[in-house]
Amino acid sequence: MCRSFSVGRSFVAVSIVFLLALLMVACGSSTSSNSPSNSGSGGGTPSPSPTPSSIDVTTYHYDNLRTGQNLTETALTPANVNQAKFGKLGELMVDGKVDGQPLYLSQVAIPGIGTKNVLYVVTEHGSVFAFDADTVSGTSAKPLWQISTQLPGESPSDNRGCSQVTPEIGITSTPIIDRTRGAIYVVAVSKNASGSYFHRLHALDITSGKELFGGPMTITATFPGNGAGSSNGTVIFDPAQYNERPGLLELNGTIFTTWGSHCDIGAYTSWMMAFSADTLKQTNLLNLVPNGSDGGTWMSGASPAADAAGNIYFIIGNGTFDTALNTAGFPSQGDCGNCYVKVSSTLPLTLLDYFTPLNTVAESNVDEDLGSGGPLLLPDVTDASGKTRHLAVGSGKDAIIYVLDRDNMGKFSSTQNNIYQQISGQLGGQEFGKPSYFNGTVYYGAVNDSIKAFPIASARLATTPSSKTSTQFAYPGATPAISANATNNGILWAVENGATAVLHAYDATNLASELYNSNQAAATRDHFAGNKFITPMIANGKVFVGTPNSVAVFGLL
Repeated sequence: MCRSFSVGRSFVAVSIVFLLALLMVACGSSTSSNSPSNSGSGGGTPSPSPTPSSIDVTTYHYDNLRTGQNLTETALTPANVNQAKFGKLGELMVDGKVDGQPLYLSQVAIPGIGTKNVLYVVTEHGSVFAFDADTVSGTSAKPLWQISTQLPGESPSDNRGCSQVTPEIGITSTPIIDRTRGAIYVVAVSKNASGSYFHRLHALDITSGKELFGGPMTITATFPGNGAGSSNGTVIFDPAQYNERPGLLELNGTIFTTWGSHCDIGAYTSWMMAFSADTLKQTNLLNLVPNGSDGGTWMSGASPAADAAGNIYFIIGNGTFDTALNTAGFPSQGDCGNCYVKVSSTLPLTLLDYFTPLNTVAESNVDEDLGSGGPLLLPDVTDASGKTRHLAVGSGKDAIIYVLDRDNMGKFSSTQNNIYQQISGQLGGQEFGKPSYFNGTVYYGAVNDSIKAFPIASARLATTPSSKTSTQFAYPGATPAISANATNNGILWAVENGATAVLHAYDATNLASELYNSNQAAATRDHFAGNKFITPMIANGKVFVGTPNSVAVFGLL
């Protein structure tokens, strides 16, 4: 209860100032931050607590199924995502293209600074940045820390004569964060003055960027075979020929990498490698085209997927496939180019099952590879007979939706595709991304096509979409992401590429209902530059989008 009393004006003024100061401290209000851009060892008074958050985004598309759904978003809803209430808050400036998806950790204790919600960003200049995810002020926000992955005397790789990643190559793939180990794992490529190339696996302290576990580890590999780049019965991993385009995967303390080429240039084959998360040492490897050529894995930047049993799934690009099969139905020489593969995560790495289309050789011969798109594993579904089904979805340049039974993927037949379900004629173009999943629906964004929703009923995808966007997305199409609060307030987010890109938000239950796009606001308020294969990442009320020199941050105005 407040009592009425009379005091002098000067006392009132001082009291008001004092009370306001107390309120600012109590409420966590702050002015602009002067965070250091080194290893986080700066002094000074710790800054206020971050915006409350509990979400961690530690891997590509949120989970190892690669669903692309964040089901813990409570701030962004169909009611407030519109041009009046939502827009670009600013851009976090970096030193190169952001081709890997940004990652996010809540409540990270940064030495000398305080507890922060942290956004982790990698660039093609070979740098790793950690930003305060709650401080976006135009273009002035400084990183909490920043490091370069190059050793002294090195620079990022050139583009190796390929326009896919240009003009420089440093860190292309989405990293992985292991919060228990306090590390973000990154694969980077660099070049020295003598023209030698190096791929290295780094484990960086999430609070400072310092190298952990004796890293970095230079990546080398050999495998028995007579394929491209082999010598005397041994296939050799030539670092000049490869780029770690797909994102990383971690399972049970092992980091997995899969390797693509620079376009289809030079002698290359199909590598998968495993490394200890504790020592960074290579623990095993597998070559899936050991006696042929090509078979790179790139999947437009998507990461390999993994199921609850620890099986790994990814899609290989055009390459040699042995149509002569052994008695178990596997390629007789071990060459599985253009395959959707299932590989054991336990060592040694082993090809457990696969699918490739009946016209696989013809597809590879004209570069119509299945591996232009990435994998999606569906949560368990029940068919009409009550049987639980474990399904996977994937598509590539042939614009066919392949739905595979993960317990029996179908392998190869020259007369028919022995698979669970095949849907033709519904994608309006090639797939250069991956489908996403939310609340019983699969979403596709093919090239020069609308984003389309395919509901699942009785463990089968609808053969026609239930809704689609009015906008058609030019090359490379779109890889959608979904934010929701459990099954409520579902929003589908997608980036339309271009010199000026466009962030779109749609009602996930009806894609004909567009909630917002970044061209709607007056003038150029929400504009940002395009970047080919980027997928939006949503966390704690904000949407983060990689650009050629920044991360554009969107949120409630």
